[in-house]
Amino acid sequence: MQAEIVTIGTELLLGEIVDTNSAWIAQQLTTIGLNLFYTTTVGDNLGRITDVLKRALARCEVVITTGGLGPTLDDMTRQGVAGATDRELYLDEELLEEIRAFFGRRRFQMPESNNRQALLPRGAEVIHNPVGTAPAFFVEHEGRLIISLPGVPHEMRYLMEHEVLPLLGQRYGLRAMIKSRVLRTCGIGEGSVGELIADFMELSNPTVGTRAHPGQTDVCITAKGESEAEAEALIEPVEAEIRRRLGNHVFGVDQETISDAVTRALCERGLRVAAVETTSQGELAQAMSRSAIAAAANGAATAWAGGLVVSERGALEQALGLTPDPEGILESQELANAAAAALCQRTGADYGLVILGPMDPTAAGARDAVFALQTPDGLVSPEPRKAREGAVGRGWLVHLGLDLVRQHALGMS
Repeated sequence: MQAEIVTIGTELLLGEIVDTNSAWIAQQLTTIGLNLFYTTTVGDNLGRITDVLKRALARCEVVITTGGLGPTLDDMTRQGVAGATDRELYLDEELLEEIRAFFGRRRFQMPESNNRQALLPRGAEVIHNPVGTAPAFFVEHEGRLIISLPGVPHEMRYLMEHEVLPLLGQRYGLRAMIKSRVLRTCGIGEGSVGELIADFMELSNPTVGTRAHPGQTDVCITAKGESEAEAEALIEPVEAEIRRRLGNHVFGVDQETISDAVTRALCERGLRVAAVETTSQGELAQAMSRSAIAAAANGAATAWAGGLVVSERGALEQALGLTPDPEGILESQELANAAAAALCQRTGADYGLVILGPMDPTAAGARDAVFALQTPDGLVSPEPRKAREGAVGRGWLVHLGLDLVRQHALGMS
């Protein structure tokens, strides 16, 4: 049994709206053990919508569409489903009254254009939508099922949870559970991770794969079982061995970020960190601030003492009360060391992390980024690293810096 998600809307193709619906639906399908094999995005063009849906029905037993159920002329999902399943559209009078009642309860006059939302492919079953005006529906065609949902996220999610998942589970007797565990690593590249766990990447259940992000490589372990407990039992021994092989490079699980891991490690020990950053454009401070807010919401004391974002040596010296050196360069290990100590003195933080790198790593003569970490046990000065451009380069430096704090706080270094 396999499924395909088709998201409909030209705004998705143009990048005006980010498609979050597909990711959320995919996560829900795993809870009933329905394999997702394809996701497709198509614009508001009837011919292309019809063609995409025909292809989806030819290769998958279940097709779920989102979007294109509104009242305007460019909402063409109904026509597309009708064309793909060789059906005509008809006006469902009961559904039309339901839509009118929705407007009436809110004391709005229903525009004539909303009549279009009561058009259905002949033989379709209505999925009533109590949280919006766009009715959903499903059509059974040659043993395949196509389900059309609104594109508005809160409407789609409500209907998936309350109508679609129970429908799929009952209709197909879906009892299997697909469960994933994501191990998050830093300080090691995707190629090196792949070499260390190559034998696991040949397994069929659970499957193991890698995903690269700026400064981070994830290892995803996915198992399918008749129950959550069975899937978990398949994951556990694989996870344990992968953790053993990757060692301290593993900093978190599932959605945990490196800043979350640092915040947790410091909060558990009653410690705080402050940071100075240049080339990362404040991304380290933003990440730590988000994690601190989340931790505070759960009753934890703050582990974030504050951050300083600078672009030149003079500003850094002035902010921390360091001896000015007009001839000195920003990417100086001596400056980084002095700044780390001064940062702890100024903020009262237990850890002072400093990352000094060129604002433009691609410029001629750009220097390597230097790191310094003042700890309760003394100063740590790792080897300089080549600064890289863009989000990947910034993410790499942020992860390296925060991982210094994490490993020292946990006694790993």
